Amino acid sequence: MSGALASHRQELADGLAALGLAATPELLTQLLAFGELLLKWNKVYNLTAIREPAEVITHHLLDAFSALPWLDRPRTLFDIGSGAGLPGIVFALVCQDMTVYSVEAVGKKADFQRQAKIELKLDNLTVIQRRAEAIRPPELPGGGAQAVISRAFSSLAGFVQMAGHLAREDGALYAMKGGYPEAEIAALPAGWRIEDVRPLVVPGLAAKRHLLRIRRE
Repeated sequence: MSGALASHRQELADGLAALGLAATPELLTQLLAFGELLLKWNKVYNLTAIREPAEVITHHLLDAFSALPWLDRPRTLFDIGSGAGLPGIVFALVCQDMTVYSVEAVGKKADFQRQAKIELKLDNLTVIQRRAEAIRPPELPGGGAQAVISRAFSSLAGFVQMAGHLAREDGALYAMKGGYPEAEIAALPAGWRIEDVRPLVVPGLAAKRHLLRIRRE
């Protein structure tokens, strides 16, 4: 393929391999196509602060994928405040057996995701243009999701308050954070607990990253 990301194909492949994810040529092509679409739309709609092709690889694609090995491959996943579809769209690309619901209230961002769904032929992705707290459990498949994830979306308390109801009783919330959020952990609402904290290593990115798994007590 041609485009701004074509020269970064090997970098993406190497990064995925370092994360333990085998990438077929077809998957690499789809991931790069998603990145190209993001760069194109970003010129007009300001979807993210990332403008450089190399940073799309590290700060978006590989950063999103760094959490995937720790999710236990849920069958259903909600991505809350998903913005440009991160990490939800990249999860949907690599996990064809995962049903992903991408929740984004901002119209231009939801429109971008719908276009990505069409162009990438993602039958396992549903884009929901609503606020997470407005979605009620009876509307959800099976009464809730096995995993509910957010990436730099809000405080842990805000995440639980806005999206905790979207997780099944046996499900979990996953918060992708930068540095270790000690103060946010201390402010976690009653009835919820931190089950696990995983430092994430993102190939090509020196910044600190953590994944927190949160469950009901």
